[in-house]
Amino acid sequence: MDQSILNVTKRMVGVDPSLTVYDFNIITHINSVFARLQTLGIGPVDGFMIEDETPTWDDFLFGDRRLNSVKSYMYLCVRILFDPPQTQYLVESMNNQIDKMEWILNVTREEEAWIDPNPPLALGA
Repeated sequence: MDQSILNVTKRMVGVDPSLTVYDFNIITHINSVFARLQTLGIGPVDGFMIEDETPTWDDFLFGDRRLNSVKSYMYLCVRILFDPPQTQYLVESMNNQIDKMEWILNVTREEEAWIDPNPPLALGA
């Protein structure tokens, strides 16, 4: 099965992977979502981006099955940016799913690398 981040995302948003006319737009949105994931603490510390169909989900997830929901998160975010639904109800529903997935991904990350949101102040600061 093809695990290319670009091709999987294209299929999920309803674009045939062999159709390349939308690649620039979809890649731009995918990279925006990777930036968002990085702010959640998901993925490499220095960020992650794609330029073509070469990078795979394993390149980003490193085989961590606990983060498989990143694929659905990517779909929802790219869909909202690339081809938003025509009804406000569906947009709101998708945004609610995005919020829930962000929370779940954040909890998953905190199980491994919790960061104190209120670190103690250094003496003399």
